[in-house]
Amino acid sequence: MLLMPLLSLEGVTRSVELPDFSQLDILKGIDLDVAVGDHISIVGRSGSGKSTLLNLLGLIDNPTTGRILFDGEPLEKLSGGTRDRKRGRDVGFIFQQFNLLAGRTALENVMTPLLYASGRQFWRRRALAQEMLDRVGLSERMASMPDKLSGGEQQRVAIARALVRSPRLILADEPTGALDVETGATVMELLDNVAEQSGAALITITHDPNVAALARRHYRLDHGVLSPIDVNRMLATSLPEASL
Repeated sequence: MLLMPLLSLEGVTRSVELPDFSQLDILKGIDLDVAVGDHISIVGRSGSGKSTLLNLLGLIDNPTTGRILFDGEPLEKLSGGTRDRKRGRDVGFIFQQFNLLAGRTALENVMTPLLYASGRQFWRRRALAQEMLDRVGLSERMASMPDKLSGGEQQRVAIARALVRSPRLILADEPTGALDVETGATVMELLDNVAEQSGAALITITHDPNVAALARRHYRLDHGVLSPIDVNRMLATSLPEASL
């Protein structure tokens, strides 16, 4: 028996109208199934539509045509409030620039998503945040402000914040772009391990084929078209990044 995908994009397009009333087609007929526990990478150059696709995968925007299903339910059938609650509960975002709150400690940053939770998660928000920071190796940095943390530590806080509500889908947008190569590799290994332990699906959106190669399924987004690729083969043949 085939299991229903966690997230499905079926013939998804995204277009915008330009000031001269012409139409810019950003995404063109995207088809993608994301299973529970999947790890997918999507590579593409700047301007390829990665940010637009991220907003669709994260239940933020609606497609122009086509449809998006979460747990088999078309998103267009959900009210705005229901979609917002689903996104807050089931989707975790990790950004290149970390987006930590400057005036709050590492612990307070990780607790922030739980302020919108309910029941047990809300009342246990401090303990849950402490447990997640411990899992990413920052148990002794909980009281530190972001400006007192290294880049790698800030990214670990961002990972802990994204995972503290136990999301079923994790979206990592250029998660190592602001880090050196060694720290980036460590962060990606951590992210993959934590996602695997929690059973969450992980989608990494990146321009770096080395980061993309860490996933189990690889895609390229080029001029709005998403297609499967063999990143490991590309690396083995030393193709330049620009060819992605």
